[in-house]
Order: sequence, then structure tokens, then C-alpha cells
Amino acid sequence: MNDQIHSGDEHEHGALGDAEYAEFMELAAEEGFDAEDVEDAIGEAGHGPLPVLAVVGRPNVGKSTLVNRIIGRREAVVEDKPGVTRDRVTYEAEWAGRRFKLVDTGGWEQDVLGIDASVAAQAEYAIEAADAVVFVVDSTVGATDTDEAVVKLLRRAGKPVVLCANKVDGPSGEADATALWSLGLGQPHPVSSLHGRGTGDMLDAVLEALPEAPAQTFGNAVGGPRRIALIGRPNVGKSSLLNKVANEDRVVVNEIAGTTRDPVDELIELGGITWKFIDTAGIRRRVHLQEGADYYASLRTAAAVEKAEVAVVLIDASEPISVQDQRIITMAVEAGRALVIAYNKWDTLDEERRYYLEREIETELAQISWAPRVNVSAITGRHMEKLVPAIETAIDGWETRIPTGRLNAFLGEIVASHPHPIRGGKQPRILFGTQAGTKPPRFVLFASGFLEHGYRRFVERRLREEFGFEGTPIHISVRVREKRGRKK
Repeated sequence: MNDQIHSGDEHEHGALGDAEYAEFMELAAEEGFDAEDVEDAIGEAGHGPLPVLAVVGRPNVGKSTLVNRIIGRREAVVEDKPGVTRDRVTYEAEWAGRRFKLVDTGGWEQDVLGIDASVAAQAEYAIEAADAVVFVVDSTVGATDTDEAVVKLLRRAGKPVVLCANKVDGPSGEADATALWSLGLGQPHPVSSLHGRGTGDMLDAVLEALPEAPAQTFGNAVGGPRRIALIGRPNVGKSSLLNKVANEDRVVVNEIAGTTRDPVDELIELGGITWKFIDTAGIRRRVHLQEGADYYASLRTAAAVEKAEVAVVLIDASEPISVQDQRIITMAVEAGRALVIAYNKWDTLDEERRYYLEREIETELAQISWAPRVNVSAITGRHMEKLVPAIETAIDGWETRIPTGRLNAFLGEIVASHPHPIRGGKQPRILFGTQAGTKPPRFVLFASGFLEHGYRRFVERRLREEFGFEGTPIHISVRVREKRGRKK
């Protein structure tokens, strides 16, 4: 396996060694690129794991509006009613040159069991995976009993907390914000997430609270077991598969969907290798319609994927591939994990269903045709021996790195044989590139003009044809050379 990154180099200039980096910077200078821009591009693409910031608070205090403000685009669903939470909960953000992951956790409802039970069950899961927390309070309402209950949990968690007094739309509202000193979390930062007022000062405080980067939870321990997350819809057979590979009943299996609530970590020997399998709670159809425990089960699944190196997505082959299956695959791809697709209940399929399943895979899952596929039966154990080679193939692709010289020779061939289409009288060209990181492979291409999405996809397809990268997503970012003379 191609795992040759030295952690010292990785933070300074991605996956490039000192000599390769010096040579690359010389090439960039010859092509007229600003050295600082090139360093930024490599640093951005070559980063390791990012610190995680959780945005927490009661329903309707403006968390999603704040998330949209921080990421600079309207992506989190915002409605003027409490409890509207979208399926995707993790975003990547940047402030003052620092990058971090942002988790929008949804609001905490008070249910019939009382606020203590509901807040405790839900907030602990949301805060668990975070390195720091932004606690959003509606300054026009002031601190409520629910807010007080959350404060107790935050203290117990021991994570750094930045207190955001939201809905301060002008100087007159700042007095309301100062009243929140009473929560005992330090200075309240008056913010209007709707208008952007005060968000910069609050984010400065966030950067002080966030660590540079979280401890790497995978891959670096010498001889440590690889982490495999089993994910999929409820009742697709994840627990049965785990029991089958472990050769014993380690996990409760029940026909009632949703028996598994918390991820279960199991050390299991397969093919002479010890693996750490994480059996996660199934992800239900719509996160924002889920009851508390189910909603946080899907948050925990996202957290399990973040901790894993490989996501094995189980799909029930006896049923049509659903939007939910696609959403779960997207979650793993966006998290940048190696990917294996396991079609379960294969032994129950007749010829007609197999025919239609193949058509569905061609149309619905064409975007992940690079992922290894295994057809298994968790009940009978059919083809279980094929799981380990598929996982190993995916890890190999995930850790593969192409030397810069070889990559640029390949890019030169592409530009010569398949130039970018002419647009507006101009023909943008890829000038050179480098692979700035692995796990997953991350490339930075430097170009003379904007490269269209279709052309980037073509480059990715050719990269896969030439170098493999089976079982791993590939990230390609493009930096365009500024017109000479624009920089002073």
C-alpha cells in the first residue's frame, strides 16, 4: 500500500517532499504564478483532517442562517418555523485563512419526557464529535430553561464554547446580548446572522477556540487495525453482516428496522488481518422528520464515517435502489472515504430482478462506477470472502500518490490529445499540476483559464484509466493564472 506521506512535510506542503516541492515552485514561477497563491492552493488541497465546529442551540434561534453566513452560501435549509433540519449536516468553511468543518446539529425539541431527558440524549451526541462549539441563543428572548440545560451539558463535555447572541440587528439590541453573561459561558458575541453584523468578531473568537487540527484518528498507528464503517438504510442487514464476519452474534439483530442506535466497534479477524468494524445505526429517509433518537443516530453515522477509513455501503439488492441509498453513498464520498458497495440478500434474487438491478446500477450509481462491488448474503455468508480483497483494493486506491513529474507528463498528453473546448474566443489550458494529498487523492491543477465542469470530469476519468484509483473519490481543484501585471 502506498502510504509514504511524512507528517512533517504534509502540513508544510501537502504530500510533496522538499525536493519535489522546490522543483514544482520553480515550474510555477516560470509559468507566471504567484508563489503565495501556489502555496495556498497546495496547502488547501493537501490538508489533513480539519477541526470540527458544532453549531448548537434551541429550535428557531437562527442556527441554519448562521451556518449559511459562515459558509458564504445558502445551503442549510432555512424556514421560519422550528425543527427544520436538512439531510446533510456537515459543511466545509474558511475564515482568515483557516479551514474547518461546520456541523449544523438541528434544534432540540422539548418532548413529553421533559427537557432534561431530550436535551441530554441529543446534545451529547452532537457535541461528542466536535473540537469546539458555537452555542446560539436568541438574544431577543433571553436565556430559557432549555438554554440553561444545554449549558450544563457543555460544561460537562469540557469543549471550548463560543457564545453567540443572535438576532442583534442594531446597537439597541446589544443590551439584550449583555444579559447573556448570566449563562456563565464568558463573553456573549452579539451577532445578526441574517445581516452578517458581528459574525467576523465571533469567528475570530472561534479560531482562538479551535485547535489547529484534531488528532488523526486513523491510519497513522503502526500496525493499528483499519477502521471500516458499515453504513446503509435501516434493516438492510448491517448487523447480520457484522455477526457473519465475526462468526458469532455480537450485535442485536431484529426485523424491526432501527434496532441499532449507537455505532458498535468490533475488532474482527478476516483474511488473516484484524479490522475494526463499526456497525452504525441505519439512516432513515428524512433526517428532519426523525424523532430525536433517530435523528442523532444519523448524526452518529456521519461521525462514524468521519472516523473510518473505508465505508462499506450495504444495499438491499432485492429492492429498487432508492434515493436514500444514493444519499448514504454521497455522504461517504463527500467525507472523502474509500468506498465499497455490498449488495446484500443476493441469494434471494431471481433472473428478472438481477437484470433490473444491473440497469439500476448503470443509471442510478454511474457516478461511483469506480467503487469495488461485492454481491453477498449476510444470512448465508455467500461471497463473504470477497469483502476483504474489495476493502484492500479501496484502501490502495485511497492511499495512492502519483509523483509530480509523472503526473505532468500525463497532463501534457491530455492537453495535446484532448484540448479544452474554445469558449468566448479563448481556449483555457492545463499548464501543470500536482497531487497535494492522499486519503483521498487530492489534485491541484494550474490553468491559463477557467476549466469547465465537464472537462474536469474528463480529466478525472482519464486519471482513473491511467493510474487506477479504484475505490476512492478524487478531489480536483483548479487555480487559474491571474493576468500578468494585475498583481502589484
